Amino acid sequence: MAQFINKREDVVTEAIDGLLALSNGALVRLDGYPHIRVVLRGDWDKSKVALVSGGGAGHEPAHAGFVGPGMLTAAVCGDVFASPSVDAVLAGILAVTGPAGCLLIVKNYTGDRLNFGLAAERARAFGLNVDMVIVGDDVALPELPQARGLAGTLLVHKVAGAAAEGGADLETVATAARRVIAGTKSIGMSLDTCRVPGSPKEERIPEGMAELGLGIHGEAGVEQIAFRDARSAIEAVIGKLSSTLKDQPHVALINNLGGTSSLEMSVLAHELLGSSIGRRISHVIGPAPMMTSLDMHGFSISLYPADAADLQALGTPVPMAAWPGLSTVKPIRIETVPDGLTPIMPQPSEHQGTRAFIVDCCKVLMASEQDLNALDAKSGDGDTGSTLAEAARALISALDRLPLSDHTQLYRAIGQELSQTMGGSSGVLLAIFFAAAGDAASSGLPMTGALKAGLLRMQEIGGANIGDRTMVDALSPALDALDQGMEAAAGAAREGANLTATLLHAKAGRAAYINAKQLEGHIDPGAEAVARLFEYLAQRAGGLARDADAAGQRLTV
Repeated sequence: MAQFINKREDVVTEAIDGLLALSNGALVRLDGYPHIRVVLRGDWDKSKVALVSGGGAGHEPAHAGFVGPGMLTAAVCGDVFASPSVDAVLAGILAVTGPAGCLLIVKNYTGDRLNFGLAAERARAFGLNVDMVIVGDDVALPELPQARGLAGTLLVHKVAGAAAEGGADLETVATAARRVIAGTKSIGMSLDTCRVPGSPKEERIPEGMAELGLGIHGEAGVEQIAFRDARSAIEAVIGKLSSTLKDQPHVALINNLGGTSSLEMSVLAHELLGSSIGRRISHVIGPAPMMTSLDMHGFSISLYPADAADLQALGTPVPMAAWPGLSTVKPIRIETVPDGLTPIMPQPSEHQGTRAFIVDCCKVLMASEQDLNALDAKSGDGDTGSTLAEAARALISALDRLPLSDHTQLYRAIGQELSQTMGGSSGVLLAIFFAAAGDAASSGLPMTGALKAGLLRMQEIGGANIGDRTMVDALSPALDALDQGMEAAAGAAREGANLTATLLHAKAGRAAYINAKQLEGHIDPGAEAVARLFEYLAQRAGGLARDADAAGQRLTV
């Protein structure tokens, strides 16, 4: 897979310079590229305790993204996943340390401990007051005497940073840092490994599996477990965390490891708050990418039992965009739907034949979900199957509210239901189709005429015609052939759907933005859905006819 980099050896320096150029002068760097890469506060006057952290690159925005008032004074950046040199760390210490002293905040990895530790010794030899704390918040391997440092490090940066910004002395700042370290517990999970710039990707995690308890440098986790969904992922994570929790309110830091979408992260946050430990989470930081592992498709959860002073420190605003702030967990507020959107539904009625017919049609769409998504991925955004399947599921669940014995009212009710439950342009178009069909049926038109009227209204509003590469290419010929029987209609729908694979220029829908090469040979997913539905109805009609013939023969005998 290609990456947006130039040369592997320049990726860290170029990334740092990109950050600096957009900081409005708030950040500066020491000279000494490429061996010394230290990002500093541009306003620093050495009047307070300095906080220095850092480590290998690849964890952005950590650590340089958190340099600023209220957090870090300097970040020392190594190569990707490699500790910075002793000289680089020492340069950072010397650049920011004044009479108040300096606190080094170090993640518990051998390279970081050694290089930061030796730099601290050398700085003390210069007469500087330097202390160092080691963050080891990982609970994945409880038997290890030295746990790894994960995203919980950011809680240390924030609490210690607030103390230092408030003018506390070095001892007080270090004590606050050690208190947070002692109370913070973290664990991560990923569906895929990261890719180091310029190197081949390690394919370690099989499809359908997730890795639990992995580090932030791509190192393997403690175990691979079967992946089902977001809920089971959170359950696995809290299974490791829950044994360490006290029965008191906690702050949860929800960290994106780099390659997880914002949508997924919000789902994970929802599941965490609804889990067995949700009642003990009073505040949340994130979800956001804070301590990443390049492009890893994963997340980590850090929990800390913060007291009132810690909450004040964590909630104090800082100007760095990378810090997402502290949110208080509150019950979800729900407002009622405005009166104008509350549907006026006809009186429900029962008709077993109609119920079975609708359920069977919906099952066809639900069974076609993956196939239609795959087709849509060729020419759209890959969700046609899911959109239709969700609408089908919603329609089945609404059957008890529908006027099943009054087909005129049923058309309108289906249109109303689809307008509320079916997303995208297809939902609106089908709602128009059924609403117009209901209006036509109420004026006395038979079923075929009513459906054609619905199609005409849909075309007038949607703007699609035969040959435009939409569902109309299958639906229109099917309705034209319907009076000849369901088998003829199914054949016409299939012929129309297949024809869309030869149409190289769509004139409606998202496929209108796709070039001819991508469209060639691929059936429009909406037309395919219509064809499959009519093919099923033809098969169903044939089966019913055979059953009737068999019953007649039995009566004759």
